[in-house]
Amino acid sequence: MKKFVVCITGASGFVYGKRLVEELSKNHFVHLVVSNAAYVVMEKEEGINKTGFLKSLNKNVEVISNQNIGASISSGSYLTKTEGVIVAPCSMDTLSAVANGISSNLIQRVCDVALKERKKLLLLVREMPFSLVHVENMRKVMLAGGIVASASPAFYHKPKTVDDMINFVIGKVLDIFEVEHNLYKRWEG
Repeated sequence: MKKFVVCITGASGFVYGKRLVEELSKNHFVHLVVSNAAYVVMEKEEGINKTGFLKSLNKNVEVISNQNIGASISSGSYLTKTEGVIVAPCSMDTLSAVANGISSNLIQRVCDVALKERKKLLLLVREMPFSLVHVENMRKVMLAGGIVASASPAFYHKPKTVDDMINFVIGKVLDIFEVEHNLYKRWEG
């Protein structure tokens, strides 16, 4: 069973992180870190509270407090045993911290460790339009070895529901981490 670290921050699009955890935890182990702002967004967007969300997670998910800076995943010697780190959605605040080497909470620390250990780090940014500051921060993360992806669904697969669009984005994230799935119909030309 592969191990992944998934972080959910306070950008709009909590459903991306939720769906990613659901898909990964079917066959893999997930270390999950959720920021306080993400829980606020979750209540607004999903209409569920923290307790309800935590109860919905399956046994392959370990939830770790964002304040637990000493958690196992904050160490390079542990993180190297994982497939990498995915922040979905990634707030511009978190992007900025990662781009500038700030580690004031566990999410930021895990991203920093992923970069220094050369582990796969994907930030699924959810903002629009981008300011030049956002773009420069994305550039810094990419130069440091991270992957920046935008939560932008395609339409060639003829999505009929919002779930179809969410599944496309999460499917692309899983593709980057070489995780098998059937979340969207691939381009056939």
